[in-house]
Amino acid sequence: MGKEKGGMFTAKAIGTRQKAKGLQKLKFYCQMCQKQCRDENGFKCHTTSESHQRQLLLFADNPGQFLAGYSNEFNAGFLDVMKRTFASKRVYANVVYQEYIKDREHIHMNATRWVSLGGYVKWLGREGLCRVEQTEKGWFLQYIDRDPDAILRQEELRKKKKLEKDDTERTLKYIEEQVERAKEQTAETSKEYTELKRETEEEKVVMAFTKKIDPEKNTKILPKSTALEALGAKRSRADLSDTASVFSESVSSMSGAAAKRKMSTLDEIMMTEEKFKEKRNRKDHWLHEGIVVKVVTSKLSEKYNKKKGVIVELKDEFTAIVKMLDSGDKLKLDQMHLETVIPAIGKPLLVVNGAYRGCRAVLDTISEKDYSCTITISAVRD
Repeated sequence: MGKEKGGMFTAKAIGTRQKAKGLQKLKFYCQMCQKQCRDENGFKCHTTSESHQRQLLLFADNPGQFLAGYSNEFNAGFLDVMKRTFASKRVYANVVYQEYIKDREHIHMNATRWVSLGGYVKWLGREGLCRVEQTEKGWFLQYIDRDPDAILRQEELRKKKKLEKDDTERTLKYIEEQVERAKEQTAETSKEYTELKRETEEEKVVMAFTKKIDPEKNTKILPKSTALEALGAKRSRADLSDTASVFSESVSSMSGAAAKRKMSTLDEIMMTEEKFKEKRNRKDHWLHEGIVVKVVTSKLSEKYNKKKGVIVELKDEFTAIVKMLDSGDKLKLDQMHLETVIPAIGKPLLVVNGAYRGCRAVLDTISEKDYSCTITISAVRD
């Protein structure tokens, strides 16, 4: 009886498929036939085959066309990897090349017009496709994005930075003016103290001292004496007590109004800075990666409603991927279906909107009556 065939699940067949998966040696690859041979014997057999000879005859008829085609495909693939993976970052040329050849079906450089990677990098610099720099470590590249949409985004970003810079300069100028004004007012109201002297021996030196009256203590004594002098002995004791209480309230209100001190220049400067921070950092969106949120929609399922999760990824400014804490499920939710979670007192938190957006803090107190809390900023955002 003949030996039974093992099929595609034998050890030999599986080993053959595993060898064919990865990248093979470049010297055993035929670009014209797009065939990869495993060893020298296989490559020799391929070069003597009839199909390979026909491809060589086609190449001999028009070699320039084939070289130009392979070169254009290689350049397009290389720049595509550069644009998608590294964008406009400065990167080592060999790193980009290693990323490009990970694709098994890539165009090999020995089939193009360029003999080496260094020659290709120089050509990119001459054509203005990339910024090229040669160092002791080798060639470095930086992709030049000439896409109209990218140019428009860069222009808008420059305008935004310019506007923010102008706002900052105006604020600083306003603060400087306030400081100068405060210095002028201080100089005008300053008093000069001189030495106590007598021009003649007969002249008497008179010093007057005024006693400061505490309004809070005076409210209990002043009303009775004033009322007795004004009304005399005809008023009854009940009327006197009513008059005393009314006068006491009036004095207390006057003293409270006097206690309110005028806002200083430093307070005005601090208030201006706080308003500027609030205007700059107040956004319509508040989603941040890593914060704990609560699902507040019943459209999905009762399983997730009122449950907590952690934001693991932001799809855009208003959409996030939330990983539920109890089940571990990942949900794509809109900002309007989520709300923030307040931690326990003494625990760290993240300010997600307002003047201190992005700052890390520690929760000190919570006021349920006023719907407010007190925090201590521990780390300012970068």
